[in-house]
Amino acid sequence: MSRSGEFCPRCGDEIPEEADERPDLGGAGGGRNTERVLCDACYFEEFDLVDAPDVVQVRVCSRCGAVHKGNRWVDIGAEDYTDIAVEQVSEALGVHVDAQSVAWQVAPEQVDQNNIRMHAEFSGVIRGTPVTEQVVVPVRISRQTCKRCGKIAGGSFASIVQVRADERDPTDEERERAEEIAREYVAAREETGDRNAFVTEVKEVDDGLNMKISTNQMGLGIAKRITAQLGGSYSDSRRLITEDEDGQELYRMTYAVRLPRYRRGEVIDPDDGDGPVLVRSVQGNLKGVRLATGADYEASFEAGDAPDAERLGFREDAVPTTLVAVEDENAVQVLDPETFESVTVPRPDYLDTDADEVPVLKSQAGLHVLPDDGGDAGDDA
Repeated sequence: MSRSGEFCPRCGDEIPEEADERPDLGGAGGGRNTERVLCDACYFEEFDLVDAPDVVQVRVCSRCGAVHKGNRWVDIGAEDYTDIAVEQVSEALGVHVDAQSVAWQVAPEQVDQNNIRMHAEFSGVIRGTPVTEQVVVPVRISRQTCKRCGKIAGGSFASIVQVRADERDPTDEERERAEEIAREYVAAREETGDRNAFVTEVKEVDDGLNMKISTNQMGLGIAKRITAQLGGSYSDSRRLITEDEDGQELYRMTYAVRLPRYRRGEVIDPDDGDGPVLVRSVQGNLKGVRLATGADYEASFEAGDAPDAERLGFREDAVPTTLVAVEDENAVQVLDPETFESVTVPRPDYLDTDADEVPVLKSQAGLHVLPDDGGDAGDDA
């Protein structure tokens, strides 16, 4: 074996020439790396292919399941944190800089709900010699409370959405739908990764619904969506609550949603003298169908969604009754569902004269034949 004339600084053995010819992996100053000039025996005696931490801790929110990564909490939607443990162990492991052709695999061992052992096996080539190394890294699942859940638990909110109705109380269906709209909107924002999106509290009150929302922007978005889907309008007001550390004033916004006076499916009698109307839409100007003729109705711009009208009942109050006879193009006879007497009523365009029964609503204004479909065409979405 040829000799290099250099000797191992640790054991004193002469280093073979091929070892001396290996590339210098020293620092930027050009100095020779001590490990490079060691003989193979001394080099491998203390060589570690893998630098592994004593333990890896995975921080998990016990409420929502989010995982802390870097300096923030991330929603992952998982109940099994094995994959997260594998990922964080992989990031924590270091391979010797001199290693070439490195390959590795890791096998998790679930010890209990909060402890996982990661069995990692590495292989590589060092100084032309194949080496392998096995390490076991304990992983501990640390159950904590993320910042978002802490805010929710503490009742934190920045805005209030109040749902009321004009000259009436919101129905159960309107209250339920308003809450659904709020939660759907927040869920959509959560899916984009917005962890500031949450509903802190929903409370029913005698005249409507109050919802506490995480941010002012969220409250505004919810108010807009409720009025877009259920009609009506909203107004806002603000109240100074504090100042931040930079002296900026922080306000709590209240968004007051006012649902329309009348609701879809309601029968009203506007004061224009042309007879009752079945309300089809409360978006923008109130729209409906005249029960006497079947003609379309739309409130004036000034009246909007709340024209002056008498309330007569609702579509769901209608009952089927016998169509007795067709008198002419303007009138038919139907059976009064209470007295069982034949009554002459107007014949609207939508009435099917071949039908045996038709739906009617009885009010103080008389009997009204309603459309079979409830006038749903053109209804609010």
